[in-house]
Amino acid sequence: MRATIKDVSREAGVSIKTVSRVLNNERYVGAATREKVLAVVERLNFRPSMAARTLAGSRSYQVALICDNPSPYYVYEMQVGIRERCERDGVRMLAQPYDRESPQLERDIGALIDTMPLDGLILTPPVTDYPAVLARLAERGMRFVRVSPSTEPMLSPSVHIDNHAAAAEMARHLIGLGHRRIGFIAGHPSYAASGQRLAGFAAALAEAGIAVDAALLRTGTYDFQSGAAEADALLSLAEPPTAIFASSDDMAAGALATAHRRGLRVPDDVSIAGFDDTALASVVWPALTTIRQPVREMASNAADLLLSGDPASSERRTIAHMLVVRQSTAAPRG
Repeated sequence: MRATIKDVSREAGVSIKTVSRVLNNERYVGAATREKVLAVVERLNFRPSMAARTLAGSRSYQVALICDNPSPYYVYEMQVGIRERCERDGVRMLAQPYDRESPQLERDIGALIDTMPLDGLILTPPVTDYPAVLARLAERGMRFVRVSPSTEPMLSPSVHIDNHAAAAEMARHLIGLGHRRIGFIAGHPSYAASGQRLAGFAAALAEAGIAVDAALLRTGTYDFQSGAAEADALLSLAEPPTAIFASSDDMAAGALATAHRRGLRVPDDVSIAGFDDTALASVVWPALTTIRQPVREMASNAADLLLSGDPASSERRTIAHMLVVRQSTAAPRG
């Protein structure tokens, strides 16, 4: 038979209220008592009833992730990071995919919060900056945390990396190797990070006294196909770049495939760099130099802000990025 909270209370030799406090991660429970209760919970495989917990208080012990991203890696890491943090508090995560191009996006999210009991939402780009959605959530009094917002920073708690600084660091790496003609493939315009990374790239070029050549700037959609197509356009120029910096690893992998198809050696003939440090970055050949965006850590922090942060706060957490140098970049020939 399924264990009950009474069984846990009896086995641990503590009151039901104490068991409840441990399960809800509340204060005023000694470390030894907490460990004893959790050990019994594990041994009895006790799982609290979500319905009973909801009836006992105003919380639903459910949060929703609103996510639409062309990178399966990003979505997976975001879900894992949130789920791991939620499990610590006995909270269920619901993953709600959406279509950023849908004219019914605001209505769909409104229907979700109207019909599903939720303690809050975690919004990812680009919906994290959609005014109509933000207004609908504020109107409903729904708590939410945003990942990588670029507008109204005081509107809600948020987490982000410094995309401008990260892109500038990659550009400096390529410039430091001796590259002066560097192609840049930006991401989808609906993502604020796309503009931030382009601005960081341009700032690093200006810092080195290199003029931005519009012919070397292309726009993709964060996926393999667009990276391959835009790299083909760059490498077809009369004076092609000696290096290509793509705003995502998926696009960089596409650029790598295009270079191989054209018979170019990477990095001897052209250096290629990406952004994100997805699992893909280390398995393509040659392995990609990239910027590590710790998506799982960002997700965990977003969930932490939602579950344990001050509901009225506008705390912003900046998560550190890292330049990861691998075999796809080197000094240009000659």
